[in-house]
Amino acid sequence: MSWNLKGSYVETCSCELMCPCNLSFDHGATHDFCRATLVFAIRNGEIEGTDVRGRTVAAIIDTPKVMTDGNWRLGMFVDDQATDEQFDKLVQVFGGQLGGPMAALAPLVGEVLGAERAPIEVRDDGLRHSVRIGEVIDFEVEDIVPFGVETGEPVRFSGMFHPAGSDLTMAEARRSRINAFGIEYEGKTGLSTSEFTWAA
Repeated sequence: MSWNLKGSYVETCSCELMCPCNLSFDHGATHDFCRATLVFAIRNGEIEGTDVRGRTVAAIIDTPKVMTDGNWRLGMFVDDQATDEQFDKLVQVFGGQLGGPMAALAPLVGEVLGAERAPIEVRDDGLRHSVRIGEVIDFEVEDIVPFGVETGEPVRFSGMFHPAGSDLTMAEARRSRINAFGIEYEGKTGLSTSEFTWAA
């Protein structure tokens, strides 16, 4: 069992700006739940000999207020250009069955809601990142540049525990329509990175 993935990442979640869950999974969410859509656009990668470059995967989760309480609900989308072999391998990686970052989260998942193919479009335009998944998910987040920062560099969190990596850019939702696998919410905050790297 060996695999590696590299690409870009964007998410939006239901918490108010500065999601407490990103500071630590054992901090309670803004509401009585945390709902998030995590989108991975894979530039390069292979899973047990299967080339998966150019594929995109999205996970949508519904968790309790305190994420470490477990009993998460998880649904997955793989872009509709994936072959059957690519689809199966990606679902195994993102479901945590083949090790890596998602395997660390797998014990928290109480219910897998399914995995489906769908057209997935990810656009990066400077500080703005947008995602459209079929007719069920459409959101855009914008990286936050603090007042007075003349370089235009956005705010970054460093040292996080997060499946996409430990150094991510803070973002704010500009638009949000999310209703998939029975999980519906308004995205308010977000994260992005131009580079995630996974291997197992």
